[in-house]
Amino acid sequence: MAHTRDITVIGGSAGGMTAVREILRALPADYPAAVFVVLHVAPESPPVLADILNRISALPVRTAGLRERIRAGTVLVPPPDHHLVLEHDVVRISHGPRENRHRPSIDVLFRSAAVAFGTRVTGVVLSGMLDDGSAGLWAIKRRGGVAVVQDPATAEYPDMPRNALETARADYCLPAGEIATRLVMLAREAVADPVDIVPRTMAREVLMASDDLVSMEELDSLGKRVPFTCPECGGSLWELDDAGTQHFRCHVGHAYSIQTLVAEQSARVEAALWAALRSLEENERLARRMSVEAGRRGNDRSASSYTENAQTSASHAEVLRDLLAQAGGPAMQAEGPGGIESRK
Repeated sequence: MAHTRDITVIGGSAGGMTAVREILRALPADYPAAVFVVLHVAPESPPVLADILNRISALPVRTAGLRERIRAGTVLVPPPDHHLVLEHDVVRISHGPRENRHRPSIDVLFRSAAVAFGTRVTGVVLSGMLDDGSAGLWAIKRRGGVAVVQDPATAEYPDMPRNALETARADYCLPAGEIATRLVMLAREAVADPVDIVPRTMAREVLMASDDLVSMEELDSLGKRVPFTCPECGGSLWELDDAGTQHFRCHVGHAYSIQTLVAEQSARVEAALWAALRSLEENERLARRMSVEAGRRGNDRSASSYTENAQTSASHAEVLRDLLAQAGGPAMQAEGPGGIESRK
């Protein structure tokens, strides 16, 4: 059966708002595809993204409802702290597990579009840090869709576009100002249904994002257990087969790319070092107080022992302070669940 490329999914993070505004401003009012946009926003943000984009878009922009029908010529965004999941004729909002520390996640939107619509999908990855969107764009390509990536040289934060290019081998790499023109051309192309079946891992991951829990036994069949733990819940992690890139999930559904996992583990190490520093400094203060008390009672031997304990704690604390002063790797650079333009 012949179709057109009538599903457009767009994802961005830090710096992505600027690019999304540029694209929507240039799309014509008769754009013949349904558009879905995910930007990483803080969970506590008010649902104002649709209002902001409506001011510059010729297409109507709305916040998606619970089970809203998919219509060409409209733009839907998720409510804060919810995934956007596409099915065959409706869009769902889900409070499923975070992916790459984000809800909404670009990978969740892109992967669900690939499963539901195959060759009819055009995916666009915009400015951002780390690599949310890379696995989802790979899924779109795997199912016969088209991958478009903002030229990293023009992105405020080039990591996401650069990683998407490496993972998905994008069809087009364009400045944000040229993407809308390409989308209009792609949306008018006729395409056939994909001939291959949906990969099992891809389909199951879409269900996980829709609050459908998975058993450890099923994860054993989808991938291999690895000697790491989930940074969010502490559960075991599985490296999934056929996920497009190194990709991990725990049994409650939290998912991480290798870059995000490294960033999260680095953040946990830093947090542990700060906690250890606090404990050492408290121990030093307590030992010095005990030394003074022992001296007042004339117990010079105990006072000396407490003083030695305090000096040892102070020495160890100095080492930790030097380590923390030299920090500035993934834990300091990574995105988290903050606002669109904030350090996340």
